[in-house]
Amino acid sequence: MGALSGGPMRFGELRRRLDGITQKMLTQTLRTLERDGLVTRTVYPIIPPKVEYAATGLGESVTALMHGIRTWSEENINSVLDARDAYDARAAQEVQPVTA
Repeated sequence: MGALSGGPMRFGELRRRLDGITQKMLTQTLRTLERDGLVTRTVYPIIPPKVEYAATGLGESVTALMHGIRTWSEENINSVLDARDAYDARAAQEVQPVTA
């Protein structure tokens, strides 16, 4: 969804922007997003055919939420990694019996 936030894009543009995604996975994802009402697919009747994908209003609203999650993640990644390290250190210690 973030890739479409800049406006309509053709399939090839999307695939280049999402480096590493396979054609099959991008096709499946776009179909699902279109079915869910988050993306529109516009086919222009020219030769060769031109197809563009764009975020709908609903898609734009979820993109804003995803941007907020990304910002939070970037701001808090060090705290999350520190918590993981602390947890792993505690988990690696031998269990001590409880004495009364």
